[in-house]
Parts: sequence; C-alpha cells; structure tokens
Amino acid sequence: QLKLVESGGGLVQAGGSLTLSCVASTFNLEYYGVGWYRQAPGKEREGVASISINGGSTNYADSVKDRFTVSRDNTKNTAYLQMNSLKPEDTGVYYCGLPVLSDHLRLGRYDYDHWGPGTQVTVSS
Repeated sequence: QLKLVESGGGLVQAGGSLTLSCVASTFNLEYYGVGWYRQAPGKEREGVASISINGGSTNYADSVKDRFTVSRDNTKNTAYLQMNSLKPEDTGVYYCGLPVLSDHLRLGRYDYDHWGPGTQVTVSS
C-alpha cells in the first residue's frame, strides 16, 4: 500500500506564501522520488516540481521556478513544497505522487502516480 496525504493548503493573497507537506503514511518514502502537480478548474493537471530520492536534484516548471522550492526529510517520510510570491494563477488543487519509473525528474502527464487526495490552494488578487 502506497498512500500519500497532502496538507497545508489554504487561502492567501497574491504575494503571500504557503508551505505544503506530503506525508507517506504507509511506507518508507526514502526509496522514492516525489513529484508535485496541480490542477486548476477546467484545466489539465500540470507538473510543478520534483525531487530525487536523496534530495540532491530538483526540477521545476518554468512558471514556478525561482518562486517555489521542493525539499524532503526522509527521517519524517515527508516532502515539502515551499511556495513564495504566490499569484492568482497558482490557484488549484495540489497533489504529490511517486515516479512511475525510477531515476527521473520529468513532469509529464504520465510520469507519476499514487496520488494523494490533494490540498486546495487559493490565491486571491
């Protein structure tokens, strides 16, 4: 059983910050990379950020690069997404997932699975 649970979403004004958490509650996250995706109403899910197993490598979508930071603490079975300088277009449900294949940081449509239930992020103007 590979179960992930996201938390930390909420309502913030443009320019504000939020930190999301992704907890592996049923397994050891240390054996997996982690990807963060988001989905706005009426839009496809899009990749946001990814991190390697040991946290040594990261990848970001151009739309969030230099504003978001992905990290992890394997002793806590948790990955994080620090979001700064938030914009209304960042609004959506944020999900974390596990790579379908090993050893990659790609953020394509089918690159991750085992999604958690998601956490809502709303950025007002």
